[in-house]
Parts: sequence; structure tokens; C-alpha cells
Amino acid sequence: MTQQTRCAKIVATLGPASANEGTMEAMVKAGASVFRLNFSHGTHADHERNFDTVRRVERTIQRPIAVLADLQGPKLRLGQFVGGSTRLMTGQTFHLDLSPELGDSNRVNLPHPEIFSAIEAGTDLLLDDGKLRLRVESVGDGSAVTRVVTGGTISDNKGLNVPKAVLPISALTPKDRRDLDFALHLGVDWVALSFVQRPEDVAEIRKLVAGRAGVISKLEKPSALDSLDEIIELSDAVMVARGDLGVEIPPERVPTVQKRIIRACRSAGKPVVVATQMLESMIHAPTPTRAEASDVATAIYDAADAVMLSAETSVGEYPVAAVDIMNRIIRQVEADENYRDIIDAGRHDPENSAADAICAAARQVARTLSAALIVSFTTSGSTALRAARERPSVPILCVTPRPEVARRTALVWGIKAVVTEELRSFSDMVDKAVRYAATSGLAESGQRLVIIAGVPFGRPGTTNNLRIAWVD
Repeated sequence: MTQQTRCAKIVATLGPASANEGTMEAMVKAGASVFRLNFSHGTHADHERNFDTVRRVERTIQRPIAVLADLQGPKLRLGQFVGGSTRLMTGQTFHLDLSPELGDSNRVNLPHPEIFSAIEAGTDLLLDDGKLRLRVESVGDGSAVTRVVTGGTISDNKGLNVPKAVLPISALTPKDRRDLDFALHLGVDWVALSFVQRPEDVAEIRKLVAGRAGVISKLEKPSALDSLDEIIELSDAVMVARGDLGVEIPPERVPTVQKRIIRACRSAGKPVVVATQMLESMIHAPTPTRAEASDVATAIYDAADAVMLSAETSVGEYPVAAVDIMNRIIRQVEADENYRDIIDAGRHDPENSAADAICAAARQVARTLSAALIVSFTTSGSTALRAARERPSVPILCVTPRPEVARRTALVWGIKAVVTEELRSFSDMVDKAVRYAATSGLAESGQRLVIIAGVPFGRPGTTNNLRIAWVD
């Protein structure tokens, strides 16, 4: 299996370790197809430089590369302590309030009044990524009395999570809105929304984006799971953000929740990314642990569209090696003789539409004829997405006149995209598909292509034709 025919995609986060053209080009050659700009770190100038560098690499490599802007979202943090830290003992009481005074072992500032209106007696609060746990005993006007369930040392500005409460705050902070405007002005292909609690959060950002980029909902709050189907329906893609999700739900639940989200996204035909701590040891080590390799492999066996590297490529010592080993893991899994059986077992019935029927037929015809490719002609990308939902046994070549559509599909399972000029006729479409498949090495003389498209051209949602063509 060549890198070109690898199905699952790799998202690599940019940062100080990878913010140069040579490293980015090496990461693309190693297997990255999407670069993530993490707006929790860096300045607008940093992100603009990285964006411009990605576009230069894209021109050099001559392959569509997607850029994903990941918004920070609300960050709930404690205030500061006398001396910078204190120790909380299991069983003691501890007060949270709105006073800006420095905290001690009895109380600390919690500068988020909205939290006090959302919690009640019995609510658990997690501090410092879950290392400490408090249980609310009573709530007053801008204050709460808690009991320390799990003690330990706590220092200035540590994060706070409220796992079982829906907080009355928007997923978009003022900073996020400024970052979103900037990212859309740059021309990013995807925008990831953090702190999604309910479908209304996704609807809010969709209005602001207005079709200028794809919207990814990051699922990191347990409350989002209560409205999973609705959130997926409103999203263009979903990210399983296992960092915060793993803090707010018990660790033993994370694997089953991950599988549930992936299955729901496959059913809806929406791309899904598995993220956080995939090869974390490679921040400082040249190779991952065996457990990390198995973690990546599990996501691929589950048919995730993409897997993501975070600190491994943004600040890690081995950014190119991290992409390379992730690429090798994916290729190894996809070459496994059992992989196809596992993927096929998770397939859902096509929806009751002409487009889904055509795409399901294309998968079956490609398998029956041992075709080299499924070729999808699309102006919106919807046909290619529907073809990817079927998880065919051959790659999908997305041919589109729109560069932004080609870039967006860089996140999607099994799709290789190429930008072409507007097509004049169905026969012109077939000729271009055959010619490109041959010249790119995706198909050899004598192999067949399964071609799907909508006629008339340029009208989204009209997939209604399936053609079989030979490569000369």
C-alpha cells in the first residue's frame, strides 16, 4: 500500500518545533494531510506565517493540504494562592468564592459566576485535570462550600472541570470570536469548536462561519453526548477530544465513548477525528510505546477518518518521525487481512436517496470488478463524502473545480483530491478521470474505474450516474 492509497488521514499540529517550511514539507511527505493551528497558543502573526508556509508547501508538493483552526474555547480556572500554592487534605472543607483575595488552604477565588448558578449540592468539581476532586455541599450567592474528596497540592490558575453540569456560557468567548474572524480571513479550510455542550453551540458558530469553512465539533464535554446525533447533524465533522473528555468521564468509559462517536459519525456520513495523547511519549522519545501504537491502530480499525498529533509535532523533539510512525501504523492496519472484514461489519445501510444508492452501488461494483478507483466528480464535495461513508475497498479520487473543496476532503477517509477545470460533458469527465488515474500512478493500463457524478454538472446533490471506464 502506498501513501497515496492510504485511507485514514493524519492531522499534525503546528508549533515551534514544526514552524518552518522544510519540516512541514517533510511532514507532508511522511504522511500528514491536514495541519492544525492551535489558537490556545501563539499569536495571530505566528498563525499567519504558518498558514502561508503551508500554502507554499502545497504548491511545492502539488497536493491539496487542509488547514484547521482550533479555537481555544472557555477556560475555567481557579484564582491564585498566597505563596503560589496550597495543599488540600482529603475530608476537609474548602470554599470557592468571587473574592479577588489570594487563596489559602481554606478558600480560593473562582472568577466564574456562571458556575455558581449551575452547580448544586452533590456536584463534583475536578481540579488540575482531575488530580483533585471536590464535592459541593452547599451553594450561596457567588460562593460554594465543598468537601475535598481527593486531596493534593493545588497551585495558581489551575483548571476546573464541572463534569455533570451544563454551564450557561457560550462555547465562543470574545477571544474565540476574534480568532474565528482572523482564521476565516486567512482562508482556513476547517474550524474546530471547543467546549461544545449542546446543539445550540454548533448552530451559533455555523451562522458566523456561513459556509466559508467546515465546522468541526470537539466532543470533550459529557453533556454533548446527551445530544450526540443532533450535534453530529449540525456539524461538518466531529473530533473525539479525549483530553478533557478523559478528565470529565471515568477513564474506563473513554474507549467505549470513542467507539460510540465513531459509529454515529459513520452512520451520518460525517468525518470523525480521534485526537489527544496518541503518541505522547514521542514528545521526547524517537519511538512510541507499544500501547500508543495499539491506540492509534484501534482508531483505524474503528474506521476513523483521521488521527491527530498535538504536542508531538508542535513542541516535540521528533515531529517528522511522529508523523512517519503514525503513517506506518495506519498502513500496517489497512494491510491487515482482517481489516476489511472489520470495516465491512460496521457499515450502515444507505439512506433512501439517489446519491446514497449510487455510492453504495459504486462500492459494490468496484469490489466485484476489482476496480482500481472510484472517481467522484463534485462541486460541493458531498458526493465524495457519501462515497467515503461506504468505506469502499479502493481509494476514492475526488475531482473538483474548486480548490477549497479539494482541501477540505484532505480530512476524509479514503479520498485523494485533484483540482481540474470545469467539465464540458460527461465524456470529457470520463476522459479526464482515465487520464489522471494513469498519469498519477493510481491505476494501470487495463484496470477499470468506477465513475460517479451528477448530471447536469455543478448542481450539488444530483449524484445520479455511474459509469465503468477502462484505463488504456
